[in-house]
Amino acid sequence: MAGDDVRFLNVGEGETRRRIAYLHAAPNMPEGASVLWLTGLKSDMVSTKAEALARWTAPRGLGLTRFDYSGHGRSDGAFEDATVSDWLEESVAVFREVTTGPQILVGSSTGGYLALLLLRRLVETVPEEVARVRGLVLVAPAWDLTEELMWNRYPDDVRREILEKGRWVQPSAYDPAGYVITRQFIEDGRRHLIKDAAFDPGRPVLVLQGVQDKDVPVEHARALEDVLGGDWVRICEVPDGEHRLSRPADLAKLYGLIEELV
Repeated sequence: MAGDDVRFLNVGEGETRRRIAYLHAAPNMPEGASVLWLTGLKSDMVSTKAEALARWTAPRGLGLTRFDYSGHGRSDGAFEDATVSDWLEESVAVFREVTTGPQILVGSSTGGYLALLLLRRLVETVPEEVARVRGLVLVAPAWDLTEELMWNRYPDDVRREILEKGRWVQPSAYDPAGYVITRQFIEDGRRHLIKDAAFDPGRPVLVLQGVQDKDVPVEHARALEDVLGGDWVRICEVPDGEHRLSRPADLAKLYGLIEELV
């Protein structure tokens, strides 16, 4: 998508004020359904899945909003300075200030976690707004990322380095430079755990999960059925699928889940 289409939203106050870059395409009918895309860790709003989703939604008359978290893409900030609290605040701001009408929250990996946190925050604070959420479609949702998929899996020497030095570079198959994981990031994440503060989503939560995923194990995705209240979670497993789930067949499954909610 052309760079001129990028807009910016100011989030936060004072020293925490930052510009968040976003792309927004309205649905072709008033009060038509739209998708709010929440991207994965260290990804951005023009990633492979995000661009594929734009090509799929447009001819169907669906709206699409996508944005870069702080420390990502064209938004302000450095990745190692950001926290889950920051990204949640930005997600709420984009939902409330940019989107209108019925929304389907679609999140990939960390974006799946943020979609759940966004829904929980809306349920707790603005019930009149949460009514706009028709449901969630989560791709390999990395819920409770900082605790379950990071801290609890780190060996003792890595934990010690994070506690003593305040940071550690986590190797990544997606970035040769690795990801800087800070003590602040881990400790802030404990404010946003779902496992110890489960909630009833009150709407469908459809999960697309690769059985061969090493970053977000299939068992972790399956556990959402027990963690969330109600009987809303349904998991579509891809036997040969890995973490990215961006092959044509994977994308077709993703579109099918979104169509169920449209």
